[in-house]
Amino acid sequence: MPMDFLRRIEKEQLPLTVTDPLDTRNVAVLTATGLVEAILPQESEAFDLPGVVLRITPSGRVELQRIRDKSA
Repeated sequence: MPMDFLRRIEKEQLPLTVTDPLDTRNVAVLTATGLVEAILPQESEAFDLPGVVLRITPSGRVELQRIRDKSA
């Protein structure tokens, strides 16, 4: 799930290259929703190509905090 992926990369050093097709799909969803900025393969079906997460946006940070508050 994209939100699980967002939580997973929260502590990673960015930029982060993702090569797993599922991770690339998650990055595409998070990019579309404005939670991360990333460089993705140009073709929508090219999830087998690597992508690069550049940063978690302020909206992404707010969402991560919301998830933490909900878990508490």
